[in-house]
Amino acid sequence: MLKKDFNADVIVIGAGHAGIEAALASARIGADTVVFTTNLDAVGNMPCNPSVGGSAKGHLVFEIDALGGEMGYAADKATLQSRTLNLGKGAAVHSKRTQADRDAYKRYMKRTLECEQNLRLIQGQVVDILTEGDEASLSVAGIITALGERWYAKKVVIATGTFLDSVIFVGDKSYSAGPDGMMPAEGLSDSLRRLGIELRRFKTGTPARVHRRSIDFSRLEVQSGEEVATPFSVRSDPARITHRAVDCHIVYTNRQTHRIITENLERSAMYSGNIVGTGPRYCPSIETKLVRFADKERHQLFVEPCGADTDEMYIQGFSTSMPTDVQYEMLRSLDGFENAEIMRYAYAIEYDSVDPTELLPTLEFKRIGGLYGAGQFNGTSGYEEAAAQGLVAGANAALAALGRDPLILPRATSYIGTLIDDLVTKGTNEPYRMMTSRSEYRLFLRQDNADVRLTEIGHRIGLISDERYSTFLEKRRLTEEEVSRIEKTNIPPSAEVNELLASFGSTPITTGAKLAELLRRPELSYDALAKIDKERPELSPAIRTTAEITVKYDGYIKRQLAEVERVSHLERMILPPDIDYFAITGLRLEAAEKLSAIRPASIGQASRISGVNPADISVLLIKLGIKH
Repeated sequence: MLKKDFNADVIVIGAGHAGIEAALASARIGADTVVFTTNLDAVGNMPCNPSVGGSAKGHLVFEIDALGGEMGYAADKATLQSRTLNLGKGAAVHSKRTQADRDAYKRYMKRTLECEQNLRLIQGQVVDILTEGDEASLSVAGIITALGERWYAKKVVIATGTFLDSVIFVGDKSYSAGPDGMMPAEGLSDSLRRLGIELRRFKTGTPARVHRRSIDFSRLEVQSGEEVATPFSVRSDPARITHRAVDCHIVYTNRQTHRIITENLERSAMYSGNIVGTGPRYCPSIETKLVRFADKERHQLFVEPCGADTDEMYIQGFSTSMPTDVQYEMLRSLDGFENAEIMRYAYAIEYDSVDPTELLPTLEFKRIGGLYGAGQFNGTSGYEEAAAQGLVAGANAALAALGRDPLILPRATSYIGTLIDDLVTKGTNEPYRMMTSRSEYRLFLRQDNADVRLTEIGHRIGLISDERYSTFLEKRRLTEEEVSRIEKTNIPPSAEVNELLASFGSTPITTGAKLAELLRRPELSYDALAKIDKERPELSPAIRTTAEITVKYDGYIKRQLAEVERVSHLERMILPPDIDYFAITGLRLEAAEKLSAIRPASIGQASRISGVNPADISVLLIKLGIKH
């Protein structure tokens, strides 16, 4: 009996955002899955801001949902406030962000894991990776826990977040701990080093939590959410997203705040030399902001609730590793915070992560078969980046365990594909954050069409049910029909038509015009044209949005899709895994070194490696007898 209990197809180490998606994907595909976490009460914990989405991150959440993941649905259930960012810009960069109830999110995720078939959730610390085979063909065999249990598995996914040999820093004080006072993951780093895996130290941080009663909100700017919210998940009822909407607030640093920080800069763990890890460029501490942007007179901070049933307030943008006395001074220098009561002190945390170029596009280690990495362990920052990788790693672990083809998402399919390609091809020397600018296909990779791009893939691998897939097909059909109707509908000139056009500052028409031609005018929208579009059918907001964008940006989208097709053939040119690049005449030494290290799967991936230029690609094509 014990032998059976201590065996599984897939073991997932960690139940943060990466581990949750990895475990659920693995179990739902059909693999017998076990997920270990150091504390069952911390499943799905949000140790930093309890929010989901944001610029580009929102795209990831929509894509996770389109593939059959859980983050979007959980975020919808825990929403306190919903906003869509970048509405003043083009549709490609519109990004949903929600403020979430931290405890509600955790409760939902823990319950979801508990109820999932094929999944066992266990509190336990993993300290060692079991392997078999020699150095030339090493593969994973299981894990050992801190209690000495040996669990055997075909595949193992490491999703340890910021827990690996983690150290907390507050001023000149430091101690071994994970986020939120949890235990660190000790022992596993040494096991990975023994396997030849090189680890690096990265750093992140979080601001203080302040008691609501100690803030004078009358002196802060109010930041309200949107009245009508688009859910992250197609499974969610839009009407229930904002049923308990709350306001957030904005405050600004000032000269006094900056003076306090500057005078105590050497007391910050970041600037005292105590921290050696590299921090995130796009989510820096307030000390780093002052050093980097010394000419700025103030910095915007967001005051956001941690939940509906707690008085903890999160001060986004005020991350610091200052000692506690300085934290009080900093906070109390802000307008409305003169009597601030700190409930949790800010801290920086340093942890081990892996060089992601050691991984394949499936997120499996190149030199250790069956071992996968996901999330901050792979050098990323953010819940959304972690969850996206977790889904891919867990799905691939299960697919491999069951003898099925892998899930590989090319860059052109998704931000998830872009994220993973960037990591395994280019690597990262700092915590990686997804941004819309990282994708060359962002007009095609929008939030509104994530299902069109990915739901078929999710259905194929077993993460999308037949019922949900049928619903998706119907939505796609209705969208295509509406696009066709808009393209074909003719609007004759009339006083009513020209009066409406004039009201939006648009040029009147003297001859008939296609509805699509009017919709492509920048000043007009689908909703604005409703009064003169007499045959318009009743459609859901999601269908209307995608139809409008498809028509409005038709020429741009077609050009981008043509570029996708042009580049896709390079991805189909597969490179043998055992090429001796140093033996290829005409290939520069730097290129040979980079290609040997990364071992790209295709010509397309090879072309994106830093240090490999077009001439090197031409040499490869000639050597392999591939026609460009």
